[in-house]
Amino acid sequence: MSATIRTEAFARAGLVGNPSDGYFGKTISFVIRNYSARIELTEAKKIELVPNERDHSQFNSIDELVADVALYGYYGGLRLLKATVKKFFHECRQRDVKLHERCFRLKYHSTIPARVGMAGSSAIITACLRALMKFYGVTDQNIPRAIQPNLVLSVETEELGIPAGLQDRVIQTFEGVVFMDFDKEKMERIGHGGYEELDPQLLPPLYVAFKDKLGEGTEVPHNDIRKRWLAGDKDVHDAMKQWASLAQEVRDRIVVGKGHTIAPLLDANFDLRRKIYGNMMAEGNVQMVEAARKVGCSAKFTGSGGAIVGTYENEAMFEALVEKMRPLDVTVCKPQIVPRGGKR
Repeated sequence: MSATIRTEAFARAGLVGNPSDGYFGKTISFVIRNYSARIELTEAKKIELVPNERDHSQFNSIDELVADVALYGYYGGLRLLKATVKKFFHECRQRDVKLHERCFRLKYHSTIPARVGMAGSSAIITACLRALMKFYGVTDQNIPRAIQPNLVLSVETEELGIPAGLQDRVIQTFEGVVFMDFDKEKMERIGHGGYEELDPQLLPPLYVAFKDKLGEGTEVPHNDIRKRWLAGDKDVHDAMKQWASLAQEVRDRIVVGKGHTIAPLLDANFDLRRKIYGNMMAEGNVQMVEAARKVGCSAKFTGSGGAIVGTYENEAMFEALVEKMRPLDVTVCKPQIVPRGGKR
């Protein structure tokens, strides 16, 4: 038997822009190493996918069953593993990468809060892909790193029918901080966007705050916006351009050492979202943003809602933020942002 392979992928936060890869925009994201999805792969006589707490089917009450479905859906995490193995197999076949015939046992565990816009599902898939690549000796030369997010995305969109975009998968593949330019011509010509890794040390002090009970699936707010986009809605098209412009401006400030000046741009990002999404935004999510701003922090959603990200000026402001969020039952953390391969 070979040694156990252990891999992980981290939660993420969208710092600025929109999950705009489907709209050919720009965005900046970073990983949150405080929370991760972990995979253990061990050689075995048969292929076995081991359920974890997200896959159990025994409950103490009907209320507990309903709460479980609301949090994890009907299928838990095993479907993510199955779909990843299938897509990996087909990708290797298409690239003429030969796989040995040994079998394996897969276990997963995740500490990423579910359904709060921190990319928990794609983290499980990304970590699983890494484990499979190690087990079969598949390298970044066989499946280039810039293409791996496409593979992760296809697991969700093609195999499982989950609405998703490249942003989450790109940052979880590259890690650290990444500026993404999903230029249409480039996407169509080479199959992926332009991905620029930024130095995390150039970022201002950042916080992430979330409340599990506020989580909702990404399909809830995005379906309507997608319909409006496809219908040519001018407000939505203009908003996408503005979000891309904000992402570019934040990137430009960060790389010249002016990361401390980006707070108003993050606020503008959220204010535009609030204008476009209107009453589709859950009141509790908006309440978190407003509470953070009352103590002087900037604030916007990390993704679809349930979690927010922003800047703070000093430790006194951070402590004030924690105190402000405590009555709302909101968890606040300082995200650990480290490039791939770096130490925490």
